[in-house]
Amino acid sequence: MTPQTEIELAETIAAAKGPLRIIGGGTRGIGNPVVGEAISTSELTGISLYEPGALTIVAQAGTSMVEIEAALDTENQRLAFEPMDHRTLLGTNGMPTIGGVVAANSSGSRRIAVGACRDHLLGVRFVDGMGTAIKNGGRVMKNVTGYDLVKLLAGSYGTLGVLSEVSLKVLPKPETSATLKLNGLTDAQSVDALSMALGSPFEVTGAARSDDTLIRIEGFAASVAYRLAQLKDLLGSFGEMTAVTDPAASQVIWTDITNVTAFASTSGDIWRISIKPSDAPAIIATLPSGTQTILDWGGGLIWAQTPAGTDLRATLPAAGHATLIRAAAETRASLPAFQPENPILTALSQGIRAKFDPRGILNPGLMG
Repeated sequence: MTPQTEIELAETIAAAKGPLRIIGGGTRGIGNPVVGEAISTSELTGISLYEPGALTIVAQAGTSMVEIEAALDTENQRLAFEPMDHRTLLGTNGMPTIGGVVAANSSGSRRIAVGACRDHLLGVRFVDGMGTAIKNGGRVMKNVTGYDLVKLLAGSYGTLGVLSEVSLKVLPKPETSATLKLNGLTDAQSVDALSMALGSPFEVTGAARSDDTLIRIEGFAASVAYRLAQLKDLLGSFGEMTAVTDPAASQVIWTDITNVTAFASTSGDIWRISIKPSDAPAIIATLPSGTQTILDWGGGLIWAQTPAGTDLRATLPAAGHATLIRAAAETRASLPAFQPENPILTALSQGIRAKFDPRGILNPGLMG
């Protein structure tokens, strides 16, 4: 089913006799397998409003990210939270959509500086599990009224409602950017260096580790050059370092980090672990033999590539929060994709879903 308008979307959901599997651009495929009739938002397309002076864009949920980014490029603006494109990592096709970005709260390396997708979300329109169209928030930054369903819908993966339109804050692109690369650090040294950089006054917008420890700064050219020099002095005790000052080359580095490109051609399972940054070295030490890792968010996010079928949660301390992103069908069938909640959170989540989807038809079981 592919509704052409929000009205058709509402009518389709209202008339549904059983579970629905919500599809946007079909690029993510994250979550527990959902059995149900597919309903796609791919025809709900188009930019409804773009006001560069108000730093606001409003678009239908099925609008492709290519169209969004092309419109923003004309005004030298961007979605500052740097949404992830899962296609390379997951081997999926299709086209990422703005509705999918919001539904997954997809946020990249710049989250440490500007916040997540939900922090840039101004308003939403969506259809709940009874087929009722609901609007919350507004189309401009000053319009924030009523209950904050906007942030509730971000990251709900279509389990509370099917997005039909979203309104987002946008920001200007920086004049230039640079990346400082520190070589040969251990996990503990890397996290220490990232923490020192993030705690400095030099406005770091990326703090990650792949083969090297990586620190990004952005802004006006003179400011970037000054801050880069200051960071080199600050981090001098960590040893050898190089600077990537070409902004295009710097962007490639951070696109690869955000999209976890290094794990795209690997075998095994991919896990996403959210933790306190200072815990990262100890947690990495507990991971199964053969596990490869990438750090982002200053160590607060670990991407782990493990042997196929590994129950990584069994090795994590209680503080770790692990999501299974990529695995074979048999592993996905045996391990929940999302971290199991404690009984209190489970009851709260079930209560919220019952209010928005009393028939339990929207992506049932996807989040546990």
